[in-house]
Amino acid sequence: MDGMSLLTITVLAVFVGFEVVSKVSSTLHTPLMSGANAIHGIILVGAIIVAGQAADPLALAVALLAVVLATANLVGGFVVTDRMLHMFHAKKEVARTAAKADSK
Repeated sequence: MDGMSLLTITVLAVFVGFEVVSKVSSTLHTPLMSGANAIHGIILVGAIIVAGQAADPLALAVALLAVVLATANLVGGFVVTDRMLHMFHAKKEVARTAAKADSK
């Protein structure tokens, strides 16, 4: 791929990503994070494909940077989702324990 194609793909990805994220209200952002992780997985696959086809050293460096950033974004999304789920789980356990104590 030539540099202009890579630049075009990058610009289009930025615009699409911005539009997708900006359309989600802030109250729905956290529950939808698991679905967003699937999108980040697709971005990671695309970055790997671009890195595999890069012939120019500069294009390869940018593609590898994209792979690293997409991987960090994907892993970070799963970590945040996991922490969020544990927070809700802990509240349920505390509520159950309090309900059992009140019934005694």
